[in-house]
Amino acid sequence: QVQLVESGVGLVQAGGSLRLPCAASGIIFSISEMGWYRQAPGKERELVARIRDSSTTNYADSVKGRFAISRDNAKNTVYLQMNSLKPEDTAVYYCNTFQWGKDYWGKGTLVTVSS
Repeated sequence: QVQLVESGVGLVQAGGSLRLPCAASGIIFSISEMGWYRQAPGKERELVARIRDSSTTNYADSVKGRFAISRDNAKNTVYLQMNSLKPEDTAVYYCNTFQWGKDYWGKGTLVTVSS
C-alpha cells in the first residue's frame, strides 16, 4: 500500500533553516507528482509546494524564495528545504501524493518557529 513517512520534527528560531524529508513506498515514485502541505492551528490545510519532475515545481506565494522542494528518485524521497523561517510558518507539515484518483497523506511532522 501507499506509505508516506515524514521526518524532521523541529523547533527552530526565526530566520533559521530546516529540511524535511518524506520517504515514499508503494508507488512508482519517479513518475509521481509529490507535494508538501501544512496546517497551522485553527487554519485549513494549505499547499506549500509541489514537484512533478525535477524542473517542474510550484509554490505558495507565502514561501516563494524561502522554501525549495526537491526529489531524489533513487531514494524515493521528496524534500522540503525551508530557509528564513518565520513564526507564521509554524504548522504540521504533510507529505502528499495523488494516486489512482485518491489523495494519500503522511502522518505529518510538526515544525515550530519561535520568535
